Amino acid sequence: MRFGRTCDILFRVVIGTLVAYLTRLPISSNSSSCPNASVTSVTSRPHLQERQWQPEVPPEVKPRRLLFVGVMTAQKYLDNRAASVYHTWGQKLPPETAQIAFFSSAGSVCHTDPNLPLVALPGVDDSYPPQKKSFLMLKYMNDHFIDDFEWFMRADDDVFVRGDRLEEFLRSLNSSKPLFIGQAGMGNKEEFGMLSLSPGENFCMGGPGIIISREVLRRMAPHMKYCLKHLLSTHEDVEVGRCIGKFAGVPCAWSYEMQTIFYHNGSGAAAFTGDLHSKQVHRAITLHPVKTSEHLYRIQNYYNALKLLSLRHEILKLRREVSDMNSLLYPGKSDPMLAWPTLNRFRPESAEQVLEWEFFTKSLFSHLDFNPKRAPRSSLKWAQNDLTMQMMDSLNQYSQQRGRVIDFRELLYGFQRLDPLHGVHYVLDLHLVYRRYSGKKMTAPVRRHAYLEQSFSSIDLVEEVDCVGTSPFPPNLKRDFGRLLRYHTDLKKRQLDSTDPLCSKLVRDEQVNFVVPISGRYATYLRFIKLMEDVCFSTNQSVSLTIVSFVTSDNSETFLDTEKHLESVRRRYPQYDISLLRAEGNFSRAKALHLGSQRFANDSLLFFVDVDMAFDVETLSRIRKSTKMGRMVYYPIVFSQYDPSTWSTKDTSVDHFHLTQDSGYWRQFGYGIASMYRADFERVGGFDQSIYGWGKEDVDLFEKYIKEGEKDSRFAVFRAVDPTLVHIYHPIHCDAKLDSVQLTMCLGTKAASLASESVMTRYLMDNPSLLHTLDKP
Repeated sequence: MRFGRTCDILFRVVIGTLVAYLTRLPISSNSSSCPNASVTSVTSRPHLQERQWQPEVPPEVKPRRLLFVGVMTAQKYLDNRAASVYHTWGQKLPPETAQIAFFSSAGSVCHTDPNLPLVALPGVDDSYPPQKKSFLMLKYMNDHFIDDFEWFMRADDDVFVRGDRLEEFLRSLNSSKPLFIGQAGMGNKEEFGMLSLSPGENFCMGGPGIIISREVLRRMAPHMKYCLKHLLSTHEDVEVGRCIGKFAGVPCAWSYEMQTIFYHNGSGAAAFTGDLHSKQVHRAITLHPVKTSEHLYRIQNYYNALKLLSLRHEILKLRREVSDMNSLLYPGKSDPMLAWPTLNRFRPESAEQVLEWEFFTKSLFSHLDFNPKRAPRSSLKWAQNDLTMQMMDSLNQYSQQRGRVIDFRELLYGFQRLDPLHGVHYVLDLHLVYRRYSGKKMTAPVRRHAYLEQSFSSIDLVEEVDCVGTSPFPPNLKRDFGRLLRYHTDLKKRQLDSTDPLCSKLVRDEQVNFVVPISGRYATYLRFIKLMEDVCFSTNQSVSLTIVSFVTSDNSETFLDTEKHLESVRRRYPQYDISLLRAEGNFSRAKALHLGSQRFANDSLLFFVDVDMAFDVETLSRIRKSTKMGRMVYYPIVFSQYDPSTWSTKDTSVDHFHLTQDSGYWRQFGYGIASMYRADFERVGGFDQSIYGWGKEDVDLFEKYIKEGEKDSRFAVFRAVDPTLVHIYHPIHCDAKLDSVQLTMCLGTKAASLASESVMTRYLMDNPSLLHTLDKP
């Protein structure tokens, strides 16, 4: 058996060698004869042994690569736009399948990057419109690369190209056919009838990029000189399209999806400078226009982040598969965190563990919050937008092959709930539009329900070597993550170790300059100064204190007491800058903070705070961490106490950091507490000092910073919950003489600060007679 098997293998090897050889012999026009006489004895074993034939090795055929990209630019853009293109999406083109080159005027030189693949076209200048440059660039591609690539792309230096998506798109097409691809156009309304286009004739818009197959370039190349001499408009993309139509015989591809793939944003210079989280950015292969280098890098970062999320999702799927295999090997040993998504993964063991759904439309209806009906927060809106985008991307993954696309129109309503082990569950009622653009075209509105789960990913741990932000103990949350229990705080334990060489310099370098406005309220002032001593002065923190006090005939004696007391504090802590400024007239918080800010240089870090606030040393760390001159101002969301009579006990009455749902709420609508550099404060014009009385001045300043961020994308307002900043309760008096807007804001804050929803509910349940008072005349 073994011998027969060996012979069989040898026989197959011999026959295979002969067949391989015979298939590579040249074939004569006369099938009955052979060009070489020795071949007539090819079946003779002795003759084969004498001749020892060696098969001819044909010359190596170099395979064509996929894509050549020519970027049309100018000398003045080589050092910025062109270099940025080369270092962003130009580096993402796979070198084994694609090549990029930049085409500019004669004598052009890139000074910032000598490695930039630059072609300085002889006899070409940088005049506009660049018709000669465009045609000679295509001619250069034909003369040097026509046999090396399947596809050729003409791009501007203000377009962003997703190389991976472009490669996937081109490999789905037949490169041997004459294809002219881009976003088809016939001119805008102002140009209609002025481009000399025949009825039904079009062109591919140059901005988002033009792609032609090798066959199109081969057909039009001999006629470029003619096309350049017979221009009928000033638009080079129109003339390229006219030349291709005339000599290659193909129009720009009329296709519904080309508007999505080759995406042109009509916002001009403002395009892609805002939020990139949109379906257009996610679906596009090219984005146009991107006018600055900064935004090219920003877009590249965004796509890198999307790639990272995709890879993390793939890792999660692989981990789930590993968990599945382990469960088969070791029954009962599967990891519940790696179970596949389903709305039924969480199994409650008691009624208290049943997950509760929240209903939302354009408003959010929730019994888990003190305000049962409210506008959804920006984080919820962002999450819903991201969820629907992921869902639509999944639905349209194979839209090109199926000749249809499903567009998201609006979210009619939905339900959401939080599974603490696995993720967030959604039930969505969606208004969609079904569009079929191949075969029998049709458009139809569709309404569908979606049942979705956004799973939690693995936890990423980041070590902060500067130690800032590592001291506070995390809050202990109940199952529904909505009820904050007692926040364990010990000021002495939570102070940063000043002997730690990694922390001391970073924490103490930047001086935080407190600016505090007051008018009377001596007892509150004493409490605040005691807190400054305990947290800052006695622990050698880098701070200063400026108090601005308004003096009237009613509180002049209080001012003298304040002045005398503050002098004693200065004597105890002579190393600190502690100042008291006097302001005349009615109280104006805007005027007080403006006056206090004038004491400091432009590079000083200001902290505008009220005398009612409690804080600790971690507050200073967050201020320094979250405020950057010229880049970011910090508006912390503080915890505001309810009336202590509704919740305090003997043990909690002096604990300002007793944070529970019944003791207070996060004041998301408050903007009075903020940190900023004086340069940024002056940059936006500071406070409106014409505002007197309670409120409004803080909102005005906040809106100025928001508008500044809209003008300068590098400038941001950072807003986050700070559990170490607590507004201590005090009765709020709303003067009826206040401006109507101020009065409404004051009354709203007063009402919100009375008591928690649960406390008021219990009070009503204990006093049912109150429910009938509205029935009485």
